[in-house]
Amino acid sequence: MVDISLKDAVEREATAIGKLKLRNETAKKLREGKIEKGDPISISEVAATLATKNTSQLIPMCHNIPISNVETATRFGDDYVEVEVRVKAIAKTGVEMEALTAVSIYLLNVWDMVKKLEKDRNGQYPDTWIEYIKVKEKLKATK
Repeated sequence: MVDISLKDAVEREATAIGKLKLRNETAKKLREGKIEKGDPISISEVAATLATKNTSQLIPMCHNIPISNVETATRFGDDYVEVEVRVKAIAKTGVEMEALTAVSIYLLNVWDMVKKLEKDRNGQYPDTWIEYIKVKEKLKATK
Protein backbone atom coordinates (compact mmCIF):
# COMPACT_ATOMS: atom_id res chain seq x y z
CA MET A 1 0.00 0.00 0.00
CA VAL A 2 1.26 3.49 -0.78
CA ASP A 3 2.06 5.61 2.28
CA ILE A 4 -0.20 8.68 2.22
CA SER A 5 0.36 9.72 5.84
CA LEU A 6 2.19 12.95 4.91
CA LYS A 7 -0.35 14.05 2.31
CA ASP A 8 -3.02 16.63 3.11
CA ALA A 9 -6.68 15.70 3.03
CA VAL A 10 -8.37 17.75 0.30
CA GLU A 11 -11.61 17.57 -1.65
CA ARG A 12 -11.56 14.71 -4.13
CA GLU A 13 -14.03 13.76 -6.81
CA ALA A 14 -14.15 11.10 -9.50
CA THR A 15 -16.74 10.20 -12.10
CA ALA A 16 -16.82 6.82 -13.81
CA ILE A 17 -19.12 5.45 -16.49
CA GLY A 18 -20.00 2.06 -17.93
CA LYS A 19 -22.57 0.34 -20.10
CA LEU A 20 -24.45 -2.97 -20.01
CA LYS A 21 -25.44 -4.23 -23.46
CA LEU A 22 -28.82 -6.00 -23.46
CA ARG A 23 -31.38 -7.46 -25.83
CA ASN A 24 -33.81 -4.83 -27.12
CA GLU A 25 -36.74 -6.55 -25.40
CA THR A 26 -34.94 -6.59 -22.05
CA ALA A 27 -33.89 -2.95 -22.32
CA LYS A 28 -37.50 -2.01 -23.08
CA LYS A 29 -38.80 -3.88 -20.01
CA LEU A 30 -36.09 -2.26 -17.91
CA ARG A 31 -37.07 1.23 -19.11
CA GLU A 32 -40.74 0.47 -18.44
CA GLY A 33 -40.11 -0.95 -14.96
CA LYS A 34 -41.40 -4.41 -15.88
CA ILE A 35 -38.68 -6.65 -14.44
CA GLU A 36 -40.07 -9.58 -12.47
CA LYS A 37 -37.26 -9.64 -9.90
CA GLY A 38 -37.92 -6.05 -8.75
CA ASP A 39 -36.62 -2.59 -9.62
CA PRO A 40 -33.07 -3.09 -10.92
CA ILE A 41 -32.31 0.62 -11.11
CA SER A 42 -33.18 1.48 -7.50
CA ILE A 43 -31.51 -1.64 -6.18
CA SER A 44 -28.41 -1.04 -8.31
CA GLU A 45 -28.14 2.53 -7.02
CA VAL A 46 -28.03 1.16 -3.47
CA ALA A 47 -25.54 -1.53 -4.55
CA ALA A 48 -23.31 1.15 -6.10
CA THR A 49 -23.31 3.14 -2.87
CA LEU A 50 -22.43 0.04 -0.84
CA ALA A 51 -19.68 -0.84 -3.32
CA THR A 52 -18.21 2.64 -3.02
CA LYS A 53 -18.03 2.38 0.75
CA ASN A 54 -16.51 -1.12 0.60
CA THR A 55 -13.92 -0.67 -2.16
CA SER A 56 -10.97 -1.15 0.20
CA GLN A 57 -12.44 -4.52 1.20
CA LEU A 58 -12.52 -5.63 -2.45
CA ILE A 59 -9.30 -4.11 -3.81
CA PRO A 60 -6.56 -4.90 -1.28
CA MET A 61 -4.20 -1.98 -1.91
CA CYS A 62 -6.92 0.70 -1.81
CA HIS A 63 -7.10 2.91 1.24
CA ASN A 64 -10.29 3.06 3.29
CA ILE A 65 -11.66 6.49 2.40
CA PRO A 66 -14.46 8.34 4.21
CA ILE A 67 -16.93 8.93 1.38
CA SER A 68 -18.87 12.21 1.45
CA ASN A 69 -21.29 11.59 -1.41
CA VAL A 70 -22.25 9.13 -4.15
CA GLU A 71 -24.49 10.14 -7.06
CA THR A 72 -25.72 7.87 -9.84
CA ALA A 73 -27.22 8.84 -13.18
CA THR A 74 -28.80 6.20 -15.41
CA ARG A 75 -29.36 6.49 -19.15
CA PHE A 76 -31.18 4.03 -21.37
CA GLY A 77 -30.72 3.17 -25.03
CA ASP A 78 -32.60 0.78 -27.27
CA ASP A 79 -30.25 -2.04 -26.29
CA TYR A 80 -28.32 -0.88 -23.24
CA VAL A 81 -28.32 0.76 -19.85
CA GLU A 82 -25.51 3.15 -18.98
CA VAL A 83 -24.58 4.45 -15.56
CA GLU A 84 -22.46 7.36 -14.45
CA VAL A 85 -21.33 7.45 -10.82
CA ARG A 86 -19.77 10.47 -9.13
CA VAL A 87 -17.98 9.97 -5.81
CA LYS A 88 -16.82 12.73 -3.46
CA ALA A 89 -14.60 12.68 -0.39
CA ILE A 90 -12.23 14.79 1.65
CA ALA A 91 -9.23 12.50 1.65
CA LYS A 92 -5.49 12.06 1.16
CA THR A 93 -5.94 9.97 -1.97
CA GLY A 94 -8.25 9.90 -4.97
CA VAL A 95 -11.63 8.21 -5.26
CA GLU A 96 -11.44 6.89 -8.82
CA MET A 97 -11.27 3.25 -7.71
CA GLU A 98 -14.41 3.80 -5.64
CA ALA A 99 -16.20 5.26 -8.67
CA LEU A 100 -15.06 2.39 -10.91
CA THR A 101 -16.12 -0.18 -8.33
CA ALA A 102 -19.53 1.48 -8.00
CA VAL A 103 -20.10 1.40 -11.77
CA SER A 104 -19.03 -2.23 -11.98
CA ILE A 105 -21.29 -3.38 -9.16
CA TYR A 106 -24.22 -1.32 -10.47
CA LEU A 107 -23.98 -2.99 -13.88
CA LEU A 108 -23.43 -6.47 -12.43
CA ASN A 109 -26.48 -6.01 -10.24
CA VAL A 110 -28.65 -5.01 -13.21
CA TRP A 111 -27.36 -8.04 -15.12
CA ASP A 112 -28.26 -10.31 -12.20
CA MET A 113 -31.78 -8.93 -12.10
CA VAL A 114 -32.44 -9.28 -15.85
CA LYS A 115 -30.45 -12.44 -16.59
CA LYS A 116 -33.59 -14.56 -16.94
CA LEU A 117 -34.54 -12.41 -19.95
CA GLU A 118 -31.05 -12.44 -21.44
CA LYS A 119 -30.31 -16.18 -21.54
CA ASP A 120 -30.62 -18.04 -24.82
CA ARG A 121 -31.93 -21.63 -25.18
CA ASN A 122 -28.59 -22.99 -23.98
CA GLY A 123 -28.44 -20.76 -20.90
CA GLN A 124 -25.79 -18.52 -22.47
CA TYR A 125 -25.62 -14.72 -22.80
CA PRO A 126 -24.67 -14.01 -26.43
CA ASP A 127 -26.26 -10.54 -26.44
CA THR A 128 -25.18 -9.38 -22.99
CA TRP A 129 -21.92 -7.78 -21.94
CA ILE A 130 -20.45 -4.97 -19.89
CA GLU A 131 -18.36 -2.44 -21.77
CA TYR A 132 -16.68 0.95 -21.64
CA ILE A 133 -16.06 1.12 -17.91
CA LYS A 134 -13.73 4.07 -17.48
CA VAL A 135 -12.91 7.11 -15.39
CA LYS A 136 -14.61 10.04 -17.06
CA GLU A 137 -13.14 12.70 -14.79
CA LYS A 138 -10.98 13.00 -11.70
CA LEU A 139 -10.70 16.20 -9.66
CA LYS A 140 -8.51 17.25 -6.75
CA ALA A 141 -8.82 20.55 -4.91
CA THR A 142 -5.67 22.55 -4.42
CA LYS A 143 -4.67 23.20 -0.86
